[in-house]
Amino acid sequence: MQPLIDSAHEPDGRAWGEGGDGNATGAAEEATPSALVVRLGALAAHRWFWPVALLLGYLGQAAFRLALSIHNYYPSVHADEDGYLAIARVLAGRPTTEMPTGVIIPGGYSLLISPALRIADNPNTAYHLIMGINAVLNALVFPLAFVAARRLGLSRPQAYLAGTAVALVPPVIFYSQFVMTDTVLPVLLLFWLIGMHGWLSPGSARRRSLHAVAMSLAAGYSMATHDRGGVVVALTALVLVVVLALGWAPRLTSLAGIGALGVAVLGAKLLDRFVTSQFKDVPGAGVGNKVFENLEDRKYLGTIVVRTLGELWYFFTSSYGLGAIAFVLCVVAVFRRRFSVAERVVAFCMVAMLCGTALASAAGLADNERIDNWVYARYCAVLVPVFLVVGLAPLFRAGTRSLLRLALAGVVVIGITGLSVTEYAGSKLNAWIIPWTVPDAQFLSSTYDGLHIGRTTFGALAVLAACLLLRVAGGRRVVTAVVACLAVFAAYATFTVTNNIAESHSKFRKYEAVGVAKEAGLAKGDNVILDWDLEWGTRMSLAFEVYWGRVWTSNVKYGNTPPEKANAMLLTVSKDKGATPESSWPKPLPGWHVAKYNMDRGWVLWRKG
Repeated sequence: MQPLIDSAHEPDGRAWGEGGDGNATGAAEEATPSALVVRLGALAAHRWFWPVALLLGYLGQAAFRLALSIHNYYPSVHADEDGYLAIARVLAGRPTTEMPTGVIIPGGYSLLISPALRIADNPNTAYHLIMGINAVLNALVFPLAFVAARRLGLSRPQAYLAGTAVALVPPVIFYSQFVMTDTVLPVLLLFWLIGMHGWLSPGSARRRSLHAVAMSLAAGYSMATHDRGGVVVALTALVLVVVLALGWAPRLTSLAGIGALGVAVLGAKLLDRFVTSQFKDVPGAGVGNKVFENLEDRKYLGTIVVRTLGELWYFFTSSYGLGAIAFVLCVVAVFRRRFSVAERVVAFCMVAMLCGTALASAAGLADNERIDNWVYARYCAVLVPVFLVVGLAPLFRAGTRSLLRLALAGVVVIGITGLSVTEYAGSKLNAWIIPWTVPDAQFLSSTYDGLHIGRTTFGALAVLAACLLLRVAGGRRVVTAVVACLAVFAAYATFTVTNNIAESHSKFRKYEAVGVAKEAGLAKGDNVILDWDLEWGTRMSLAFEVYWGRVWTSNVKYGNTPPEKANAMLLTVSKDKGATPESSWPKPLPGWHVAKYNMDRGWVLWRKG
């Protein structure tokens, strides 16, 4: 198949890299490989070498993730983790409990982690097992990035190195350290685009049909996993209809894809219906309705546009500017006929998915005043792997002039998006924000006291400039070393972000997650009522920490009747001098008594019987 970056079409009439590096000596040296290179080449010629290398690389990626997160044993990102854990609980066959998020969210990711809750006998062990599942799932980015790089025309060694670097960057690994769908979404989107490319590329009808089915199943499972999957399904349906109408692929393969998409969407709907039935009287999230409502409201239009640009700016900087190069390259590919149908369609879907996700998340949060929503990191991060693969390909394959043109255009895009959000939001961006929401920006700016768009942009462009300067100075023969250094830098960045952001965030949430339950003596057989005034993180966490029973949130102290099955109650109490534990429930019902309390923390545990 024709790769996305085709060396035969360098604009100046030469092959990409041919004569562009001006290093005839280097070419001569490359023509006489060393003995070590010859031996490595002979080893790589064995048919078992690359499967074994991929397996070892995958295991290494999984081990790195485990080392970063296996010590985690409680939820700390509220209410996201708590919602997925509550759904995983019922999918594991355990008794239902309160839905902490207050709305039903997609259960596809919860289905994948539910075996941990089925096996484990306590919440700590269950959470450890989930971290293991996350590592196994998220590490699949590596082999899929390898396949994607091969589709772009990279050799096996180049693709292996590129896949290693891509799989180590913070946007890929950071969210897998928590119970969040962003663990598996990058894998699904890579699988989706690889399937699409294979379907639209020349080959047998059987092979193309299998790729079409794989593409559609990945799209459907994305929708079952998160609301962002709705954009994936919409794009997949559009592509299937257009390709079928224009005959860009054998019609039977398109029909196979349509059938698979229908089955996948039906499966997602059935899963949603089952989850909804387990949490009665809990409404759906309604995210899509909120997006369209805000898009139709003129007072939010400016905010939505700028927040969209802010999310794009964050995406480009979190991928060290290489994502911006990929963005420019994809836009060019869409409008240039010299690219194949497969390349143009995949490029269109990449750009549409990125912009659509940024727009949808910006619109869905339009009336929210959180500062970090101007540049929120999470929603577009799932596309970082595929854009990084495309952004790295020109380093290997492009001539110097083409590479610098792409880089210049990418820098302009970063500048426009960054300046737009800075000028519009102004002083709002100087307010304190939660580091967890912008981890890459904190790392690139080398400070954890706020959001610094200028410093973050400089940090990202410094990484990009280092790669370009080395590439220009040394030619294509140094790209292997450049990407190897980038992989090391990515691992260092992920380790640093974990230490400074993920772990500090988790420690900050520790008492509310496990401290209250332990101090109050909650154990098997407890069904707990939570006070509405109880600390929010505690209310969210206890839906999981009360592992064997269930929780309810109710204003019992103001007259609500406790559920019959409840045998414990956590109420808030005033921290004022002279307050007593009994004052937490002015009119207690017969049979209830104060069991434990912590006046400094402001909670009292009542028990029945």
